[in-house]
Amino acid sequence: MKFFLDANILISVLNKEYPTYGYAVRILSLAAKKKNTLVTTNVALAIAFYFAEKKHGQVLAKNKIDLLIRNIDIADCGKIETTFAVQNKKVHDFEDGLQYYAALHSKCNCIITNDVSDFYFSELEVLDPERFLTKYVP
Repeated sequence: MKFFLDANILISVLNKEYPTYGYAVRILSLAAKKKNTLVTTNVALAIAFYFAEKKHGQVLAKNKIDLLIRNIDIADCGKIETTFAVQNKKVHDFEDGLQYYAALHSKCNCIITNDVSDFYFSELEVLDPERFLTKYVP
């Protein structure tokens, strides 16, 4: 299965933000299992890097991003996804629209985010980390 990670999940891991850190780390551990693919975008990685750099400095933030991209896929977030995000009248937060269309076009089964309500327009399943783990991880 393919699961899309929103930027706030990546930030939780990179900055050890509680209470979601424990859930987010368990989700990232799914990348080691061949039957699961974790996906994010370069946009989400840039957002996560910004917050990690503020907390840990540039060198450590880059090292953390490097470790992430060795274990997760990066979905396309280019002109097609941008066009859909801009043209969808239901999408009020442009960045969430970009993430959504990248997840949709990557054929992800669901979006994992700490802010489920941000994806009110989604046709994909959207779960917070705790609900995701309850549903998909035995």
